[in-house]
Amino acid sequence: MYFDELPLADEVLDALWDMHFDECTPVQEHTIPVILEGKDVISCAQTGTGKTAAFILPLLTNLLYDNHDPNKLNAIIMAPTRELAQQIDQQMEGFGFYVPLSSVAIYGGNDGQAWGTQSTGLQRGADIVIATPGRLLSLMNIYDIDFSGVKYFILDEADRMLDMGFYDDIMAIVNKLPKERQTIMFSATMPTNIRKMAKAIMQNPEEVQIAISRPPETILQQAIDIYEPQKTEYLKLLFKERQMKKVIVFVGKKQRVKDLARTLRAIHIDARAMHADLEQKERDEVMLDFRNGKVDVLVATDIVSRGIDVDDIPLVVNYDVPRDAEDYVHRIGRTARAENKGEAITLVSPEDKLFFNKIERFLQRSIERIPVPSCLGDAPDSSVCSLAVDDHKPSSKHRKGGKPHWHKRKPKNNRPASHKQ
Repeated sequence: MYFDELPLADEVLDALWDMHFDECTPVQEHTIPVILEGKDVISCAQTGTGKTAAFILPLLTNLLYDNHDPNKLNAIIMAPTRELAQQIDQQMEGFGFYVPLSSVAIYGGNDGQAWGTQSTGLQRGADIVIATPGRLLSLMNIYDIDFSGVKYFILDEADRMLDMGFYDDIMAIVNKLPKERQTIMFSATMPTNIRKMAKAIMQNPEEVQIAISRPPETILQQAIDIYEPQKTEYLKLLFKERQMKKVIVFVGKKQRVKDLARTLRAIHIDARAMHADLEQKERDEVMLDFRNGKVDVLVATDIVSRGIDVDDIPLVVNYDVPRDAEDYVHRIGRTARAENKGEAITLVSPEDKLFFNKIERFLQRSIERIPVPSCLGDAPDSSVCSLAVDDHKPSSKHRKGGKPHWHKRKPKNNRPASHKQ
């Protein structure tokens, strides 16, 4: 399905035209019409499927067409992390370029000036609020915020928010909202606690199941059985032979992230660390440099396994096996985005075999094993010194070529005189 086949506002279609977005993804095709009808929706879709646009596009359209108070808050979008809140805010700016609505992003880890901007946006009634639960609740406890105009309440990555312990915060926010509203929930999984929360905050929701949370087939998944002390030496050999850019290496603990990034830089690999100890400004700088190709290797904890909008990542390495199969899916889901192909390599130490076996059972498949280079010494299933990795070169293509389906449409020339950011 193409976007101009959906009853989206012309202003929204104009922005899509400018951004060269043509065809809907499955989650957009099945979710947007239901949201436009005003129904409560639970959409189960994994990351990287275009779910952010699936709620932003109909939200902007509904706000343009419905009767709402322009001096009050009209929509609240909740996100589990500041990184995801920032990503949603960026996409809101793009999709809403021709839409005369204001938005404010509210998340922690920034300076006093940001706090002032966020509190002002809440008190003056920004049309759309994009917030992490903890930061929004903190502002609510200090300022008298009017939520009486909220008609749309959206929870993105709801399962992640509950995993992070935000249930009570979310319910405290919900209790301040009008009973008559549209509630939309996106989740990669549908465990019991999600259904419990949905029953508590939604009215006869329509469930949209897009796909089981499995990695896309465009990701070449491989694993290597290796002893713990050999992992760093293997990475050195891998990066020396492959010389790839925009690689993410996921590590289980913050201190190991710092140590590994330092070790890689010592051998002239342009690596940067990303973890929760960094100030927000530092994290923003690291991500900007990584997104712009100024950093070759991002060594990170699971802080970036969700909500990072970088389409051209060719390789993800699991230096440590994640303890949860869903975390594995979200980690490797950073590659093979926007119709690209990608590659994921997991380093499996003997201590981690049990966890990796659980991941394989979850995936209902065995992951191809790579032999350990013999130059690294004895190791489980060790073999020749070549890395023996298939020449699986991800495409650099971002979108389909050619003109969009609605190329005969002409975008409006009359942009709004003042587009509030």
